[in-house]
Amino acid sequence: MNRTRVAFFDVDGTLTTSGSMFRLLAFYLAAMGHPPRVYEERRRELKAMAAIGCPREATNRAYFRGLQGVDAAVLAGVADAWFAAELSTGGYYHEPALAALRRHQERGDHVVLVSGSFPAPLRPIAADLGVEEVWCTEPEIVHGRHTGDLKGPPMIGAAKAEAVRTVLARGGAVPDDCVAYGDHVSDLPMFKAVGSAVVVRGDERLRTSARAHGWPLLPGTLPPPALPLPRTGPGAAARTRPAFHSPHSSFAPTSPTRYEMPETA
Repeated sequence: MNRTRVAFFDVDGTLTTSGSMFRLLAFYLAAMGHPPRVYEERRRELKAMAAIGCPREATNRAYFRGLQGVDAAVLAGVADAWFAAELSTGGYYHEPALAALRRHQERGDHVVLVSGSFPAPLRPIAADLGVEEVWCTEPEIVHGRHTGDLKGPPMIGAAKAEAVRTVLARGGAVPDDCVAYGDHVSDLPMFKAVGSAVVVRGDERLRTSARAHGWPLLPGTLPPPALPLPRTGPGAAARTRPAFHSPHSSFAPTSPTRYEMPETA
């Protein structure tokens, strides 16, 4: 009997050449008619947090506080338009990592995306890649609007490792048969939860760990192409709907949390 093999992929900077959260934010603010300075100020605030040593989990939470009051269905519609714009640049995916994902799919491995990003930008990415399972950060949404809070911890660091262990236990997979791909030192807990890892040439600390463990390195991503920003309001196109899981409630393998894409005009 064939043993289950699982390949776990980080998304931003691993499978893609840019960060989905900030690129979507810029696109959303433009779609809503905000001047560029609104995005620039928000980006500057979060960069300042990182510069003084705030952990990724803290900057991730701060990002979602900035979404307080945003209509979740509208944001989901904008995310579809944003993804189409990203694909139009011709340089959105990181080709070496994408090729690795396709090889796993071709030989029948189960592919799972594990990302600190959130469902709105990850849904169209997962649908385009043919990936049916995604573990990610889950924003709190009440009465159809973002509250600015999260339902649980961001899908970063230890939360990624917990998600990996849950997937392995649910499918009866042996960790040594499985692999993880990532580009940041915060992916280390995920790497250590499986038998092997592949590092997309990212920060120096991760490269040091790669050399110590004998993990292969993929070439780093090129700078992302400029994103064409919208001049009109949001629109959405229906796509297939992969199953999404969040760190706070989805670890029971028989009853995963599933997020349905809102239908928008």
